[in-house]
Amino acid sequence: MAIVSVTNSSVAVNPLKQSQALGAALAFLGLKGIIPLMHGSQGCTAFAKVVLVRHFREAIPLSTTAMTEVSTILGGEENVEQAILTLVQKSKPEIIGLCTTGLTETRGDDMPGFLKEIRKRHPELDHLPIVLVSTPDFKGALQDGFAAAVESIVKEIPQAGETKAQQITILASSAFTPGDVQEIKEIVTAFGLKPIFVPDLSASLDGHLEDSYSPITASGTSLAQLRQIGSSSFTLALGESMRGAAQILEQQFGIPYEVFGELTGLEAVDSFLQALADISGMSVPEKYRRQRRQLQDAMLDTHFYFGCKRVSLALEPDLLWSTVRFLQSMGSQIHAAVTTTRSAVLEKLPVKSVTIGDLEDFEQLAPGSDLLIGNSHTVAIAKRLGIPVYRQGIPIFDRLGNGQFTKVGYRGTIQLLFDIGNLFLEEEEEKAKHFMNHKDLENANKE
Repeated sequence: MAIVSVTNSSVAVNPLKQSQALGAALAFLGLKGIIPLMHGSQGCTAFAKVVLVRHFREAIPLSTTAMTEVSTILGGEENVEQAILTLVQKSKPEIIGLCTTGLTETRGDDMPGFLKEIRKRHPELDHLPIVLVSTPDFKGALQDGFAAAVESIVKEIPQAGETKAQQITILASSAFTPGDVQEIKEIVTAFGLKPIFVPDLSASLDGHLEDSYSPITASGTSLAQLRQIGSSSFTLALGESMRGAAQILEQQFGIPYEVFGELTGLEAVDSFLQALADISGMSVPEKYRRQRRQLQDAMLDTHFYFGCKRVSLALEPDLLWSTVRFLQSMGSQIHAAVTTTRSAVLEKLPVKSVTIGDLEDFEQLAPGSDLLIGNSHTVAIAKRLGIPVYRQGIPIFDRLGNGQFTKVGYRGTIQLLFDIGNLFLEEEEEKAKHFMNHKDLENANKE
């Protein structure tokens, strides 16, 4: 059991976390035909867009209600109404994802009331789902906003229907990349199941060229699929932050669920495949039996480099949980763990302590580590401390291919083993080279 501590600093000197609104926008981008609409100033949306564009290197559809000083004081209903009508006229979205920001949350805009009045005045909007999610960026973090958006989606859109035995719903948290979702999709369909992912980032942010430009998302989970979720026979919640959404589906439609905190590592993937086998009634395909043997061999090849290594991590809670569990399964020690927001998994982490703080806290805790793991903002810390860094999380703006990076399943675990193992190997070679150079210098001085 970990002791969870919160930094007592009154200001974030070197911020680690991203805002809830950014997390909600990311979740909405996994739906087809949607455009996320942030109710706040233009700067709020511009900042979120820059982070997502730099991370994924893709065109990111985001819109804003463009609140000004005057509209903030007088109330934002007119701005929300005008933004929705403009989007409907120009972009023709199938869904609108409406997120609040710190500006409008602080003022206390009655968003449900706004939407009710807007729909009264504009009956032509009756066919258009507008998913509202409260995402104040003065509390919580990206993971909270992502989870809140998924909860709003499954609360408002699915409809009851006759249960389809082979259809399951998969709720994937912010810890999973588009490449992760694609790998999970391939695994699930190999068991003859028909998954509906909420959200499906693998279809929208995996890095592909469309035939033409679209102001809304061209791929992702469709509105028709979202409405069919009430007919699913089972829900797989990937990440502890998805538990709330899974419970909503159980309460509304009586759909049982199971939560998987991680899908990286031999034991974790074994458990996931066994669950799929139980749900589908099929045995595990030979393809994955062979991949499992390949993973076992990779673990034998790399465990010399992972054993007793001290690793410090600065990640969102769900990603922190899965990465810590993976590293410990390979014999590594957790030197320090810093995260962004409270979560039920933090106290369950098999480490001494977890700090909810920023990158300044991380830099103070990390000395003595053999490896740092965090987003691209940890690179400067790694250089100052002279410690290798492995990039995980959002944003990663100094490496390519973030949309297709995969760390789940047997294949993803193998890739993660080799990536981190090579960093350890390079560091050992550098230390050996430095030692030999030092010895040569000592011998030359003696002569």
